[in-house]
Parts: sequence; C-alpha cells; structure tokens
Amino acid sequence: MESHNFTMVTEFILVGITDSSELQVPLFGLFLFIYLITLVGNLGMVILTMVESRLQTPMYFFLRYLATTDLGYSTAVGPKMLRNFLVEQNTISFYFCAVQLSFFNMFIVSEFFILSAMSYDRYVAICKPLLYNVIMSPRMCWVLIAITYLYSIFVALIVTINIFSSPFCGHNIINHFYCDGLPLISLLCSYKKENEMIILILSTINLISSPLVILTTYLLILRAIFRMNSSEGRQKAFSTCGSHLTVVTVFYGTLIFMYVRPKSSPSLNNDKVASIFYALIIPMLNPLIYSLRNKDVKYVLRKTGKTLQNISS
Repeated sequence: MESHNFTMVTEFILVGITDSSELQVPLFGLFLFIYLITLVGNLGMVILTMVESRLQTPMYFFLRYLATTDLGYSTAVGPKMLRNFLVEQNTISFYFCAVQLSFFNMFIVSEFFILSAMSYDRYVAICKPLLYNVIMSPRMCWVLIAITYLYSIFVALIVTINIFSSPFCGHNIINHFYCDGLPLISLLCSYKKENEMIILILSTINLISSPLVILTTYLLILRAIFRMNSSEGRQKAFSTCGSHLTVVTVFYGTLIFMYVRPKSSPSLNNDKVASIFYALIIPMLNPLIYSLRNKDVKYVLRKTGKTLQNISS
C-alpha cells in the first residue's frame, strides 16, 4: 500500500461567498432575511398541516415533511454561513464539518424522494380517485416517508464516513461556504478517486430514479387529463398538480444547471451561486409557492389571520 505523509487536520477554513469586506454586512442582512423567511414559512407549514383538520390528507402529510426537509438543509448551512459573515476567519471544526456534510446530504437526498412520493400521490388522486383513500392510506404514507429517510441517512453516512476516514494532507481551505463533498475530496491525500466514484454512483442513482418516477407519473397524469371530457375537470386536475410541478421545476432546474452545464464555464462561481439557490432560496420559495397556489392553504391562512385579529381586538 502506498504511504502518504499527512498532517492531522483539526479544523477547516471556509473561503465563503466573497472575500470583499464591503459586501460582508449587506450579504449578512440579505441572507438573514432569507433564512428568517425560510424559518417562518416552513415552520408555519409544519404547524398548519399538523393542527388544521382541513389539511389532514396525504398530500399535506407529504407537504409537512417537504417543509421539514427544507428547514433541515437550510439550517444545516444557514446559521453557520451567517456567523461567518461576522468573523475575520471562517473556521469550522473537523467534527462539525462532518456533521454539517452528513445532515445536508441527508436532507437534500430526502427532498428528491419526498417530491417523488408527492408526484405518486397526485397520480393516484387524478388517475385512481375512487381508490385514493385505499391506496394512499396512512400506513402507505408512513412507509414512503420511512423509506425516504432511511435511504437518505444511508447515503449521508456512506459519503461522510468515507471522506472523513480518509487522510487529509494538511490542506484545510475549503473553497465553498459550507462543507461540501467534492471540495473536501480535493483536500484528501489518497482515496480521491474512490470517494469521487461513490459520490458519482449515488448522485447518478438519485438524479435518475427520482426524476424518472416524477416524469412517469406526470405522463400518466397528462394522459388521464386529456381523456377527460369536462374542461372543468381538466382545469381542476391541472390546478391540483400546479404547486408540486412548480416546486419540481425549480428544484431540478437548479440541479440541471449545476451538473449539465458546459465544462468550459467558470464552475467555481457557478457552483456557489447554484448552491446558494438550492440550499437557501428554494427552501424559502417552497412554502410561498404552496401558500400562493393552494386554495386550502390560503383558506386556512385567512382563517388563522381572522382568528388572530379577533383575539388581538
């Protein structure tokens, strides 16, 4: 076995989004605002879908866990990034870096398959409405969520354990604003190819299987919609899928931009911009999309607003 000289790394330095001192305070304010909106929006969605009887359906059950997941991976990155705007050197300990990588990967992978489960739910609602309550039983919903989280935990542990059990060469500068897999692999003394291969295989599985489920279900939904005789029925079916389709388009559009762009493009800055978008912007947008496009959610929000107004008066 080939030997390597390496120094024990106890902490990493995060380069961050920019090294311009003039932009640190404005960016802190901007991202603090984004994170607070994300926190309020997703926590509000979780609470509403738990306590409101009108929202006790499979669709809102999955929406609750989508909001939990959005809150999870934005919190894995957001608070640490905000703190780094206010300190001179953006350091992160070896073990906290491993924890951040693990939680971020777990939540981002779970987002793939929660979106897939939501598309299956919409397929059953439109294509098999008479069997909807039978197929999408509480037990089935819990099974889908359990499989999603168990698989995402497995992926996160595989990636994190393989990277952090490999020797680092003493280089501890991560050219990113959080601990991401590929920038960490570039700091390893050995096993780089093996770790890259693991990430490539797992990413390929996730980027093919989840969109394939969503694409298949929506093709079947479109076929069912075009077979409907009533224009009112078609409009109702489209509105039923509208919010989910918008979220899917934004999420996968960002990932496609990251992974399918030309190799000649300036990848470092593009990676950071895309990472900001799917780690911070998308978790903020998702509850807004469901609030603005969903009649049930808008009804509950208006009802809650009137209740609070009556209490305050």
